This record gives sequence, C-alpha cells and structure tokens, in this order.
Amino acid sequence: MTRLDRRSVLAGLAALGTPALLSRGAFAQARQMSIATGTTGGVYYPLGGGLANLLSRSIQGLSATVEVTGGSVANLQLLGAGRAELVFTQVDAAVDAVRGNDRFKGRPVPARAIAVLYTNRMQAVTTAASGITTIEGMKGKRVSTGAPGSATEVMAFRLIEAAGLDRDKDFRARERLSPAESTNAVKDGKLDAYFFVSGIPTSAITDLGASPGVQIQMVDHDRYIQKIVEKYGPVYFPEIIPAGTYPGQKTDNRQMSVANILAVREEMPDAEVTQLLKTAWEGREELGRVHAEGRNFTLAAQKTAAAGVPWHKAAEAFWTAQGAKLA
Repeated sequence: MTRLDRRSVLAGLAALGTPALLSRGAFAQARQMSIATGTTGGVYYPLGGGLANLLSRSIQGLSATVEVTGGSVANLQLLGAGRAELVFTQVDAAVDAVRGNDRFKGRPVPARAIAVLYTNRMQAVTTAASGITTIEGMKGKRVSTGAPGSATEVMAFRLIEAAGLDRDKDFRARERLSPAESTNAVKDGKLDAYFFVSGIPTSAITDLGASPGVQIQMVDHDRYIQKIVEKYGPVYFPEIIPAGTYPGQKTDNRQMSVANILAVREEMPDAEVTQLLKTAWEGREELGRVHAEGRNFTLAAQKTAAAGVPWHKAAEAFWTAQGAKLA
C-alpha cells in the first residue's frame, strides 16, 4: 500500500466551538497523530476532520491530522502497519481484522474499540431511468461496489451474494469507485447503480438526487439481512432511511445497517486513550455541528455488543465511569 498524503484539517472548522482548556497529561511531549477516515464524499472524513481539530486545539502538544482513505478496510490495515493511530471503521471490518479473516487473512490486527459512534447505512443507489428496483435487477447492469479498501465493498459483496448474484459474472461492468465518482458516472450515463455505506445524509448521494433531470431511486434490501447474518454473524440489522432524506426520495428505504466505532491498537497507553475519549466526549456537541451524525455519539450507544470487538481496557473503564451500561 502506498503512503497516503496527510490532509490538514480545514481551518474553517476552528470556528465551530469554544476550545476546551488545554490539557497536558498523556500527550505532554509534542507529536502528531494520524486519524484514518474515508473518502471525501462520505461522513468519516468531515467528522474525522472535526475530531482532529478538536483534539489539536484541546490537547497541548498534540497535532492530529486526517488521512483520506478507501475506508474501513484500508484504515484497519494502516492501524495494523502502525501508520495510523486512531481509525474510523465499521464493526464488520473490525471483526474480520481482529480475527484475521477475509482481507486480513494471516494478518490479524490488534484493534480495540474505544467508542461506538453512529450507524452506517447500506445504500443501494440508482435512478428511475435505470429500471432497477431490486438487487436482482442489477444483473446485466453497470454497477460500482465501492472504493478498494472500503467496508462498502465488503458489505456490497455480501449483499450481492445473498441476492443470488455472482459479483464477477453477473454485471455488464463492475467498477470500484468512490461515492463522488459513482455519482458523476451515473450523471454522465456511464453507470447504472452503486453501493455506498455511510451515515445519512451523505453529500455524494445528495448531489445525485439534486441533479436536474434525475429521479433518484433507493433500492430496498432488508429481506436479505437474515441470510447474511446466518453466514457472517450478528453485526447487521435492519433500519429505514426515511423518505425525503435525499432530494427526490419519494419512499422510505428499507436497508441493512452496521455500527461504526473508533478504534486504536491494543497497546495504546491507557492514559492516552482516556485523554482522547475525555476530549471527544466533552466536545461532542461540536462534532454534531460538523455533521448531523455526530449527534448520535451518545452514552446509550456504548454497548459491548455494538462495538463488536473487544474494548480497549481504558475505554471500558472510561465508559463505565460515565455511567454507560455496556452489557
């Protein structure tokens, strides 16, 4: 994997809230921290930018920067290689990483959850003009299953399999595009449908729905969840994306969801984990102003079952002290 360029946090985020008092503590010695996020068209990147800004302003000596990546799988690979210290990831990818399954076969990652964030929604996106109304209806069409290294790709493959399709044989073309690239390809008539897993709303899908002459269509797929859970474990659950979430979305979208977590390596010092969590938790209202999904960073969300992978011991102690009922 090539070295990813580090992206500085947008200066405009600094105006989003009053900084917390500067804290020395675990990060008394000046150093940088890399936060692995996702593509620019999703939620990880802006929310990660807000978190990096909050940490940098609030913890003296710490300079946090965000990485633009393919998403969860790439983030966990960076964590395993020691090239990122704090990562956003879906629970399904984290479970595979810890167990050494799938993309992590023979290379397990000692990832530990420090916080449960918001829910990621699988979004199967097309337009009325494509004629696609079901996952099976994508057969013979031009489809993108997500950027390489993304959890979108992992979930899309599992959904396609559950629908009885062959990801390598049943599509006229299968691309591996980011959500922004997918939206542009649909608008240009080069793609019929795409998958993207993210919080809602996400800018790339909003862009498609708002495009002149486009009638967006969100494909229901909740009926496949039980089959997927039977094979891959209870990390997925049904949710609804309400009508009107995106421009032109006329009906509720019944889809498959998975939780998101913040993760670090198991050996990160307890004091550092505690300070990161304390700063993020006290600044959660600011994160909610960066993106609406930041408002779903709640005490009630901190559940061991939702985290999917073991807690870092300092995170478990932190949430217990805050009054979370982890079990």
